[in-house]
Amino acid sequence: MNRPAPFVFMACITFTLYPPACLANKTDHGQTPNIILIMTDDMGYGDLGIKGNPHINTPHIDRLASQSAEMTSFYVSPVCAPTRASLMTGRYNYRTGVTDTWVGRAMMDTKEVTLAEVLQQNGYTTGIFGKWHLGDAYPMRPMDQGFDESLIHLGGGIGQPSDPPGGSSYFDPILQYNGQAVHTRGYCTDVYFDAALKWIKQNRSQRFFAYLPTNAPHGPFQVPESYYAPYRNADLSNERFPQTVGHKIAGKANTDRRARIFGMITNIDDNVGRLLSQLDVLGLSENTLVLFMTDNGPNGQRYNAGMRAQKGSVYEGGIRTVFFARWPNHIKPGHQSDRIAAHIDVMPTLLDACHIDYANTLDVDGRSLLPLLTNRSPDWPDRSIFFQWHRGDTPLPYRACAVRSQNWKLVQPLGIQEGSYSPGVSGFELYDMTRNGLEMHNVADDHPEVMKHLIEQYDNWLTDVGQSRGYHPPRIHLGSRHQNPITLTRQDWRKTSQGGGWEPDARGHWLTFVTRPKSFDFTVRFPRKKLGLLNTPGTLELVINKASYTASIDGSSSSHQFRSIHIPKGNARIEARFWNNDKFQGVYQIVVSYSQNGPENPSLMFCR
Repeated sequence: MNRPAPFVFMACITFTLYPPACLANKTDHGQTPNIILIMTDDMGYGDLGIKGNPHINTPHIDRLASQSAEMTSFYVSPVCAPTRASLMTGRYNYRTGVTDTWVGRAMMDTKEVTLAEVLQQNGYTTGIFGKWHLGDAYPMRPMDQGFDESLIHLGGGIGQPSDPPGGSSYFDPILQYNGQAVHTRGYCTDVYFDAALKWIKQNRSQRFFAYLPTNAPHGPFQVPESYYAPYRNADLSNERFPQTVGHKIAGKANTDRRARIFGMITNIDDNVGRLLSQLDVLGLSENTLVLFMTDNGPNGQRYNAGMRAQKGSVYEGGIRTVFFARWPNHIKPGHQSDRIAAHIDVMPTLLDACHIDYANTLDVDGRSLLPLLTNRSPDWPDRSIFFQWHRGDTPLPYRACAVRSQNWKLVQPLGIQEGSYSPGVSGFELYDMTRNGLEMHNVADDHPEVMKHLIEQYDNWLTDVGQSRGYHPPRIHLGSRHQNPITLTRQDWRKTSQGGGWEPDARGHWLTFVTRPKSFDFTVRFPRKKLGLLNTPGTLELVINKASYTASIDGSSSSHQFRSIHIPKGNARIEARFWNNDKFQGVYQIVVSYSQNGPENPSLMFCR
């Protein structure tokens, strides 16, 4: 397929970055590798030709897989932000403050030590290009968490309430470059790889860590025509995919969506090919450790190698993903390990490869997979790995969770949505993964002793992770010199007692911390089309702790600024709502800036 030629030129912005306190100690055991970590978004195990998909074109990732070692039983969380928290910390996401993907539950506590921080402290230059999804505002941005270079979209994806005005398209997206909004040119995945390739070339003479988490093939399913057209004209009905082993593809096929997703993945594949080619040209291939994985199962029912369910589920189809590791002369191509592994193992693995001793300085849940990847016949005792996800501020016991040991898997699959039925301990299923790796037969009644043991393990795990920090959400900092202005969005607001999320009439509030007493300007945005307000006049109310400020709004205004509001240092709860005839609804975004020098809107730099 012909790849369009997008381009992006970065704005010239410089920041002084201060290294964190000593996080781990590097030992001198020879040359350490460059690291490239590629993670796609909502791409399933079966979305590759090498995994048996007969209708998708992924020659470059397939080639990377053939040159790599593979963990064949590799697991992640059922949804993206929890996976990203575990990936960056080597810890279960419940320890980090990240419990979900939206409404303030995807912000990571800044006391967590990230992979980027450790590598940065040990002489690596670090860059992220794509999706962060662990906090949009200081002190939770990538640039606050160990990344020297960052080019990211906001929130959980482009096309969500965290978008800046005019930035809701995968084409020519408005991204954040080291904390500044920049208008880029081209398709988003191409833009990320363009920036990463340029950065790698600039930093080829030093050790680097490049993190490439794409937001494709996450929806909205926007894709260049040249990638969409070949799949649009293909027959992608369920019957055209292998269905002889495991679970058949459920439901009626949405072939147009499937075509768009496949096109997005082939675009990723072409970019992976470009990346691998540049490593060859720059002479970096031999000593660059390249990892490829995905963040959860597929976004929708499609071919998934016979596994059950999809994204959001703790069945295999929601949490088992591919994991390839290529490192010439260190990792033998084609080697496979069937030992269970997970996202919590990635950070220990990479630090091990870099000869960084973290045993006495970091509290991680994962293990280094390097002995398995290098086939050193290690002493590898069995362990259990835990997964849980459902909507809500805190995890509820015995709800939407799984325990995976080497031979067994305990599953409680029900009750994902808030307010949904929570069946308790009786809702568990058990699968013998040595005989039934695709979860075809529930054997819970045949092995009560195994059930009891795994449930006890789960109880101990949930108690342990809950004691790490509790589930109080991190707070966005206002008044800091590190970010001005700050935009508060529905991505990071918390639900009010009246409920609500991203619906037009939803209501929410933001939990913030004022770092120093200041006077702030609050520019409140309520785009009428997005909120269904049409030409409705009404009253806008801004509530900060117990203080209330109101303004009459005519039928045409879509924003209003409250100026010079003084807030003392400390915690501050902020809410803004539009109301008419006793009907209240939340606003869309609030831009908070220092009154003396903050612009009304975030600065926007156009890249040419």
